[in-house]
Amino acid sequence: MIDLNTKRLVLAAALCLSLGIACQTEPSTEAGRSELEGQAARALSNAETTDPTLGPWLRTMVAYAVIPEVKKGGVIAGGAYGRGVVYQNGAVIGFCDVSQQTIGAQFGGQTFTEIVAMQTADALQRFKTGNTSFDAHASAVAVNAGASASTKFMNGVAVLISDEQGLMAEASVGGQQFSYQPKVK
Repeated sequence: MIDLNTKRLVLAAALCLSLGIACQTEPSTEAGRSELEGQAARALSNAETTDPTLGPWLRTMVAYAVIPEVKKGGVIAGGAYGRGVVYQNGAVIGFCDVSQQTIGAQFGGQTFTEIVAMQTADALQRFKTGNTSFDAHASAVAVNAGASASTKFMNGVAVLISDEQGLMAEASVGGQQFSYQPKVK
């Protein structure tokens, strides 16, 4: 039996996908920006607790994004969305979002934290201009002890996933697309 939260997530994702709703990359208020930054910091701290090598590994990257809550759901057609924070040299430089549309055999819903590591200045520039996306063959590494050491990069970008919640059966095609907005000082 599917729980009520999973049903709601599936319905929301299907509705957003069918209506083509786009969400704003940066929260519209200072309080919203502060809240998102706090959520990202907590999500990163939780991931670093799970994998103590993650923090030192991320500090070797040119930049990284933390999307504290990506919500994904679908029934045949599906979607995912989440907003996050982009860091460079440990400081917030902007906000990002990730969206995904999928079609194929899938059912259910889940939420997770996504960390996108950018190894090179070119990878960061592609991310900032919206030219970072992942095809159906891209995969993420689950955050666990030592996960960062086994992470594979594709075009200077690697993805780690943590705090998975929910249940999703999926064999779908589709990719993630990122948007970026610099932080206004």
